[in-house]
Amino acid sequence: MNSNNRRRFLELAGATLAAPFVARGAAAADSPWPNQPIRVLVGFTAGSTTDIVGRIPLERVAAQIGQPMVIENRGGAGGSLAAAAALQAEPDGHTLLVHSAGLSATPVILPNAPFDAGTAFSGVALFGAVPNVLLVSPKKGIRTLAELIEASKKGNMTFASAGIGSASHWGAERLRAATGIEATHVPFRGGPEGLTEVIAGRIDFISVGGGSSMQLIRDGALTALVVSTRVRSVMLPDVPTAIEAGYPKASYTFWNGLLAPAKTPRAIVERLHTEVTKALATPQVTERLAATGNEPMQATPAEFDAMIRSDIEANLALAKAANLKFN
Repeated sequence: MNSNNRRRFLELAGATLAAPFVARGAAAADSPWPNQPIRVLVGFTAGSTTDIVGRIPLERVAAQIGQPMVIENRGGAGGSLAAAAALQAEPDGHTLLVHSAGLSATPVILPNAPFDAGTAFSGVALFGAVPNVLLVSPKKGIRTLAELIEASKKGNMTFASAGIGSASHWGAERLRAATGIEATHVPFRGGPEGLTEVIAGRIDFISVGGGSSMQLIRDGALTALVVSTRVRSVMLPDVPTAIEAGYPKASYTFWNGLLAPAKTPRAIVERLHTEVTKALATPQVTERLAATGNEPMQATPAEFDAMIRSDIEANLALAKAANLKFN
């Protein structure tokens, strides 16, 4: 991240954390949870993969608990602006965060973020894993990862992401480290904006979750080169994995899930986990998520927490080994 972008992020995050908290009163605090609408911050723009995958089960959860779940998209800084805002609120289970694997890349890409990604949140429930898909415009005439690598040798290549520190950014950086592709990063506030530029051919490629790109691939607006998962996606059976293409270190699990500030009472975290798990088991939710390419990925809250910490350690090790620089 250049100095201007880093300064802007810290200013925005600092302002969010410094904003005054308005107490809701003892009567509300003592009432059983949930006793009011639940605010859900999504770190990416409406229409992004994380947004789409999060809304589907949470709509069902709202019906189950008898309170609306009010989605607030706050894109920017790879989801870290939304994360900072969630931490500013009272940790009473009425403010939650929908984030992605980008959270685990925060210590690498945004080392000065005003929170510790490994301890600031409690994992509630995973919604599943969506393949990150490496995409180019058909106008480029590139059909395989090998052809993209060869084209990059001519120089002046660019790649889009859903923002600095996002899962799409980190997935692309892992791909570049594994393949040796040289390209300039062009961050956007969300995946849909980046996809628009790639479709137009103004940006060369993007590695983004299948939720926001699946229909565009089917319509022929984008060409899928590889998926980041260890096995082929059920929704894109003809697209090879990065491992099959010869680059196992480019493999990447793009999870999406629900989190709560770490100080949220454990009983509320466990209740939320139960409600999300129940919603994910309903046929309607299962079918809608499957249509986005989402594949089930289960974990208890404790396992979710451990996974985030493990991912952070792996990301830091990869960044060091590959000498990845983000400033």
